Amino acid sequence: MAETVLETMGLTMRFGGVTACDAVNFKLKARELRCLIGPNGAGKSTFFKCLTGLLRPTSGHVLMQGEETTDWQTHEIASLGVGIKTQVPSVLDGVSVRENIWLAARRFFPTKEANDKAADIIDRLSLNDIAKSEVGRLAHGERQRVELGIVAAGDPWLVLLDEPAAGMTSEDVERMIGIIHEMARRAAVIIVEHDMQFIRSVATTVTVFHQGAILMEDHVEKVMADETVRNVYLGKKA
Repeated sequence: MAETVLETMGLTMRFGGVTACDAVNFKLKARELRCLIGPNGAGKSTFFKCLTGLLRPTSGHVLMQGEETTDWQTHEIASLGVGIKTQVPSVLDGVSVRENIWLAARRFFPTKEANDKAADIIDRLSLNDIAKSEVGRLAHGERQRVELGIVAAGDPWLVLLDEPAAGMTSEDVERMIGIIHEMARRAAVIIVEHDMQFIRSVATTVTVFHQGAILMEDHVEKVMADETVRNVYLGKKA
C-alpha cells in the first residue's frame, strides 16, 4: 500500500462553545488527490487551516510524513516541503512572473538550480507569454496560475489548495484542472472547493464534511449519488 504522508487523529477545533472540527481522523497517501467538500460551516475550511498552521487545534494531532506538526506555524510547515495556496494571494505584485517563481524556488535551491526550476515551471504552467509581466497587471486566472507556480517551486511532496478555481473563467478552470493533475503525479494534493463541476473533473476521492465531522469518504461519483450527501450539501444543483 502507498505510504501515508498526512494523518490527523482526533483533530478538534473549538471556538468558544462551537465545535468547528470534531475529532476528525483523516489519512492521505503519497500522490493521492483528495477534494474536501461540504456546506458553509461544515468544518472543511477550519480543518484546512489546522493542517496549514493558520489555526492551532484545541486538541488532536496532525502528522506529516510521521512528524507531528500540530503546533507548527505556516512557514515551518512549508519548510518541510509542503506547498500551500490559501485564499489570500501570496504573490508580489510589483515584480514579474518569472521573478515571483524564481524567488520561491530560491528559498529551497541554489541560484543555478532555482533558475532551472523557475524555467521548468513557467514552461509547465504555460506562463512563457507573460513571464516578463508584472503580476499586479495580470488577470485573475493568470494570477492563480502564478500562485500555483510559486507553490510548485519547492518541489513539494504535499500540496494544499484552498478554492483554486474561485472566480475563474471556464477556460482558466480547464487549464487549472490540467495543472492540478500534473501536480498530482509528483505530490499528494488536497483541494478545498465549492465548484461541483470542477470537483467532478479533478477528483477521484472526495471527503465530505458536515457539522465538523467527516460524513462520507468515497469515489466522487458515489459521493455525488449519495442521498444523504445530496440532502446536506449538493441539493438540486447536483
